[in-house]
Amino acid sequence: MRLCSIASGSSGNCIYVDSDATHLLIDAGISGKRIEAGVAGLGLKLSEIDGIFVTHEHVDHISGLGVLARRYGIPIYGTRGTIDAIRQTASLGYMDDSLFHCIIPDEKCMIKDIALYPMRISHDAVEPVAYRISHDKKKIGILTDLGCYNDYTIACMQDLDVLYLEANHDINMLQVGPYPYYLKQRILSDRGHLSNESCGKLLGKLLNDHIQAVVLGHLSKENNLPELAYETVKVEIMMSDAGYRDDDFPIYVAKRSEVSQMIEI
Repeated sequence: MRLCSIASGSSGNCIYVDSDATHLLIDAGISGKRIEAGVAGLGLKLSEIDGIFVTHEHVDHISGLGVLARRYGIPIYGTRGTIDAIRQTASLGYMDDSLFHCIIPDEKCMIKDIALYPMRISHDAVEPVAYRISHDKKKIGILTDLGCYNDYTIACMQDLDVLYLEANHDINMLQVGPYPYYLKQRILSDRGHLSNESCGKLLGKLLNDHIQAVVLGHLSKENNLPELAYETVKVEIMMSDAGYRDDDFPIYVAKRSEVSQMIEI
């Protein structure tokens, strides 16, 4: 199983996951043209994509859906709340109702030989989810757009081989930055986004002896820096009680506007 970030950040998100037989996208929050180019860079055509799994309906996760639906007829999977919200997003244009498939949090969804387990998250969307994805005893976790985490979050993301985890903002940069007060409060709330520090603390609870890579994603352009996210998370790992060092496994930062390296389990 493999994972690759096609785009990551507050301006747009799209992740590719595959097995030998199955090719999936998680979110489609950039233009159809950019998604097409990103997938082509992986040696694939969009016509080979078996499905798009949407985490929630915010524009940085769905802006390319309409074009992909009309041009390629790719099935779209999301919770009922997410699908209803997508249907009400006029900017996406017409999409055939037959392309939409409802998933239920905590219930397995099989696409050929890949199993996806949606889990509830705390974010200011209608019915948002994260995903645990497995194939042949290999597990990937994709966990972004959550303002906080709890025991349920930790239980759902145990024993992963690869974790794609949100490190959205540096708290100090956000507090002194240009965003209006109400937006700062939204981001910092329990329904907002994980800070670098919170990302590192959560990571400390999810590490295990067979984890092969961690990818930090969904970084804010205005309120974070790749180097800052990377170093802050490493410090939190060293300070945690998990017993792991920051060099026990590779940590990558997903790129904002270009395809990141492919991670293979």
